[in-house]
Amino acid sequence: MICSSSKVRSRWRPVLILLICLWPCLAAAESEMKRFVNSLGMEFVQIPAGAFTMGSPADEPHRSDNEREHPVLIDKPFYLQNSEVTLGQWQAMMGSGFFLRWLGDKTLPATKISWFDACKFIQKLNAMGKGTYRLPTEAEWEYAARAGTRSAYPWGDRIDCSRAMYAGSYYGESGCMEQRPGLRTSQESPAPIKSFGPNAWGLYDMHGNVWEWVQDWFGPYPKTRQINPQGPVSGKDRVRRGGSWFGPGFACRSANRAHAHPASRLHTTGFRLVFTPEP
Repeated sequence: MICSSSKVRSRWRPVLILLICLWPCLAAAESEMKRFVNSLGMEFVQIPAGAFTMGSPADEPHRSDNEREHPVLIDKPFYLQNSEVTLGQWQAMMGSGFFLRWLGDKTLPATKISWFDACKFIQKLNAMGKGTYRLPTEAEWEYAARAGTRSAYPWGDRIDCSRAMYAGSYYGESGCMEQRPGLRTSQESPAPIKSFGPNAWGLYDMHGNVWEWVQDWFGPYPKTRQINPQGPVSGKDRVRRGGSWFGPGFACRSANRAHAHPASRLHTTGFRLVFTPEP
C-alpha cells in the first residue's frame, strides 16, 4: 500500500515545526556540551576519542631516542583546559602564600609551580565537589597537542615566531625577540595566555609559553600498542611537555619530552588540567 504524500506531510508538519523552533536550543546545548567554564574562569574543551601514533619518526629533526613511535588509543573523550592555568586562577584558589615568579598580569600562566604544588591546587578544586580535576596523562597531552596531525608541530614541520612563544629571552634563546614587537609581555616572562592562535581543537599554547607538567613518571616508551596509557608506575622525575618562552623552537615539537623532579619550581613551568564532569 502506498501512502498519500499529502497525508504524510500533514501528519508530520507539527513535528517539523517543533523541531525547527527547537533547533537553536538543541544546537546551543550540543555546543555547551563540548565546552565547560568553571567558577574560576578556567575553560575546558572536549577532546574526541581516537587513535594516534605517539612519539616521532626517526628522521624528525632534533628528535630524541626517548620518543620511540608506538600506537596509542584514547578510547573516551575528555575535557582539557584550553589554556595554561593563569596566575589569577592560581591566586583565586591558593591565595598569595605561594611564591611566584610573575606577580603582575593575572592572565600570565602561573609558573614556579612544582608538580606537588599542582596536586595541591587540584585537591582544592576537587574539594569543591563540582566534578573532578587532574593533570593530563602524557598520552592525552600529546594527542591533544597534535589535534589529528602527524607533523612535528600541528601546523607543519617548521616553527616560526608567529606560531608560538619561544626564544623570547635575553638569557636563554633570543631569536624571536625582535620579531614580536606588538606582543604584550614583561621582560623575561611568558606571554599572556591565548596570545597565539589555537590548534584545530581549540587549545592555546600547547607549544611554547611554559612547559606543562603531566601526570606520568618519566621513563621509556613501550613497544606495543597502548590503550589509555598511564606511564611507568614509579620513577624519579615527572614529565613536562610543550617547550617554553625561554627555550628553542625545536623543544616545542609535539613529541618532545622533558622531565624534572616533582618538587622542582621552575620559572619556565606551569600546567593545565583535565576536567571530568559529575555523572
